[in-house]
Amino acid sequence: MSKPVSLPRRLAAEGIGTAFLLMAVIGSGIMGERLAAGNNALALLANSTATGCILAVLILIFAPVSGAHFNPAVTLCMALQRKISGRDALAYSGVQVVAALLGVAAAHLMFGEPPFFVSEKIRAGGSQWWSEFVATFGMLMVIWACAKQSLSGTPLAVAAYIAGAYWFTSSTSFANPAVTIARAFSNTFAGIRPEDVLPFLLAQMAGALCATLFCRWIFTVR
Repeated sequence: MSKPVSLPRRLAAEGIGTAFLLMAVIGSGIMGERLAAGNNALALLANSTATGCILAVLILIFAPVSGAHFNPAVTLCMALQRKISGRDALAYSGVQVVAALLGVAAAHLMFGEPPFFVSEKIRAGGSQWWSEFVATFGMLMVIWACAKQSLSGTPLAVAAYIAGAYWFTSSTSFANPAVTIARAFSNTFAGIRPEDVLPFLLAQMAGALCATLFCRWIFTVR
């Protein structure tokens, strides 16, 4: 039996993974917007492709260490399923939020921007909140379905889902509380106004919890 990975090593994996995820989200958004010359569809294509590719790589390399959550909603649902202790879940979530902010700062500095500047991008309204519920529900459904069937392609499935959800949701699928909080400090293509953050977080947590309950039911052998 292999020795369990220590909490500091798991937190380090969650931290560096989440930071790189935010660098991909913010950095590709900036690069895409600068190169697209006003073509938002092209900028979004660059943003979604880069994010999906990096997410697949991050899950592949860090899943054996920490589970590669990179997302407080995922961590909470893992804790509810007793896949991780409550104490560890709190530590994971704290590291994810801090690392997400550091990832935003790192991306900004690579493009000559201030480390943090508050977003003015409006993302409000029922359609956006519903989109976040749907996006997060779908992401947790993919995670639980892959885990239940022990699929080796889980990293690719999750990354493909997120890349696709950029396009079929009006919110462009944040689906992650840490990502949402951090993007409020980026007045770039991928930003979100601070006042729009709380409804996104509530919709994301609701979507994650509903997906967990649904998958517990649908994948139970009777």
